[in-house]
Amino acid sequence: MHKDDMILISVDDHIIEPPDMFKNHLPAKYVDEAPRLVHNPDGSDTWQFRDTVIPNVALNAVAGRPKEEYGLEPQGLDEIRKGCYDAAERVKDMNAGGVLATMNFPSFPGFAARLFATEDTEFSLALVQAYNDWHIHEWCGSHPGRFIPMAIPAIWDPKLCADEVRRVSKKGVHSLTFTENPSALGYPSFHDLEYWKPLWDALVDTDTVMNVHIGSSGRLAITAPDAPMDVMITLQPMNIVQAAADLLWSAPIKAYPDLKIALSEGGTGWIPYFLDRVDRTYEMHSTWTHQDFGDKLPSQVFREHFMTCFISDPVGVKNRHAIGVDNICWEMDYPHSDSMWPGAPEELHAVFDTYDVPDDEINKITHENAMRLYHFEPFKHIPREQATVGALRKQAEGHDVSIQALSKHEKADGGDSWQASLEKVTEMQR
Repeated sequence: MHKDDMILISVDDHIIEPPDMFKNHLPAKYVDEAPRLVHNPDGSDTWQFRDTVIPNVALNAVAGRPKEEYGLEPQGLDEIRKGCYDAAERVKDMNAGGVLATMNFPSFPGFAARLFATEDTEFSLALVQAYNDWHIHEWCGSHPGRFIPMAIPAIWDPKLCADEVRRVSKKGVHSLTFTENPSALGYPSFHDLEYWKPLWDALVDTDTVMNVHIGSSGRLAITAPDAPMDVMITLQPMNIVQAAADLLWSAPIKAYPDLKIALSEGGTGWIPYFLDRVDRTYEMHSTWTHQDFGDKLPSQVFREHFMTCFISDPVGVKNRHAIGVDNICWEMDYPHSDSMWPGAPEELHAVFDTYDVPDDEINKITHENAMRLYHFEPFKHIPREQATVGALRKQAEGHDVSIQALSKHEKADGGDSWQASLEKVTEMQR
């Protein structure tokens, strides 16, 4: 397949929320209490909600900027591409990058919307519903066929969470962002079948995918306090391995044959070994641990329930058959620092070419698996021949995607240890 003939759907991108997002969707009685974007004297913009301050950390929005500007400094909206927070501009950036559609995770509320869990349940639910309605109707609804809608959860209450899944499913949403480890956030773990039962029921009844994104537990990999930041960046995807093991061995996987889970931004290269390991564990220990997958191996059950996702993962593509080609989706991660935008087609096609991936497998990985998993039908709105890399880029001719230095801060210091960097971010939030 020629690069320009690929059709790309990314199942993991991110929104830097705009300041007016609550304007049209939050009940009037809560408007004064809503999170607000504040422009600070140093030029940065921070989301503030009660006593919590959430900076726009630079690594979360570096698309189109030189690597010298990567870092942890808080920044203003005028220091990032408009496509980070403006849907119309995002579509222009997607066209220029040859990408048909994306699914976008939240930023300031956290992946599991933990920020909105207040002592006032009614207010908390209003915030979650306002966010979801903004995302569905304004962000996704503004450009049909270009965005896969995703809901955030009412994580503090399984029944309310289930009700919200059912509510948004009527609006065409089949994607829920969640945490990779509920117990890390103070809630019962995935192994507590009864506690989360309303949510499992709702997910299966509506055919909604639970997306567990790396970093969504708020926990960092354990390493030396003085280890450089490079260690943490390297290890960050490892949290998803723990989430995969937790979920695969959990009771819900056995109780709900139709439950679907996506391991967002977790990569794929580790999965063949993981599947070998879980099968070996089952063979050697199930007689005394009392695990029971019936007449199936854990690796078979994994392929029935889990979608895996990668940005740039040559090892995973090479070993795609050991993973399962039907279990792999591609992601771009715009506008984060791991993103390959705007050169995704070139980088991805080079990997496919290296490992002689046939056209039918390319189609599954680049868009067909995503469409099937999330019940997404972009070709109802955009003819297939206008959805290719080449066609989209032709529409975007003249759109500036050049690397531009936008930071008004001093050059980032990347020499801090991860502990020092964490303390820096914590200080920003005070």
